Amino acid sequence: MKFFVSLLLTMITGLASAVEPASPGISDTLDERVKPCIICHRDADRIDRDAYFPRIAGKPAGYLYNQLRNFRDGRRFYQPMAILLENLSDEYMREIAEYFASQPYTYPEPVAPALSSTETESVETLLYSGDPERDLPACSACHGEALMGMQPAIPGLLGLPHAYLAAQFGGWRNGGIMRGQIPDCMSEIAKKLAQEEVNALALWLPGLPVSGQPAEAGALAPELAQRCQTILAGKEVSR
Repeated sequence: MKFFVSLLLTMITGLASAVEPASPGISDTLDERVKPCIICHRDADRIDRDAYFPRIAGKPAGYLYNQLRNFRDGRRFYQPMAILLENLSDEYMREIAEYFASQPYTYPEPVAPALSSTETESVETLLYSGDPERDLPACSACHGEALMGMQPAIPGLLGLPHAYLAAQFGGWRNGGIMRGQIPDCMSEIAKKLAQEEVNALALWLPGLPVSGQPAEAGALAPELAQRCQTILAGKEVSR
């Protein structure tokens, strides 16, 4: 508990330097201010395949900005993040988002999961075809054919740890933890998936090689943009 409190105070102090003079001998740059963020989210030289915390480097700036706002405003709940961001302005959070979006990231080598042929077929169907009978769009319809996300605010699905993916699906399915704008399309989708499908997706995605760039915003079909209330300027975006 003492370690957690100490860590949180360190993080708050670092980001708070946006509104306070920098300490003597420390340059007042964004590189210095965001160092608390990489305590958990890691930098490009510290790769952990089994980490719980996701990468933030290289994700679309609109996505990162909206997640910061969701944490600050109580639409997405994780107490350390809420405390860290409670006094930050929209302008400063957008600056942080753009900083991390511009950072390079070295992905870990994928490891193929041990799935049966039936599970593999089910996962690939969900990823690239969806299930119209359950009103499930293909994952690639929103996250791009390469599953690397879509500008300006839809994240990629590749290069993420299994533990993180499993936790995100759990949050969407159980409600109360992951709350985006209304309607919350990922919560709606996750609740329609069987637990076996969730388990297979969380195992399969980390095993895919990471390549390509986020798709351009125009690739998102109008009906899906409306379904998730996606404003392409990246100001009001559900996950």
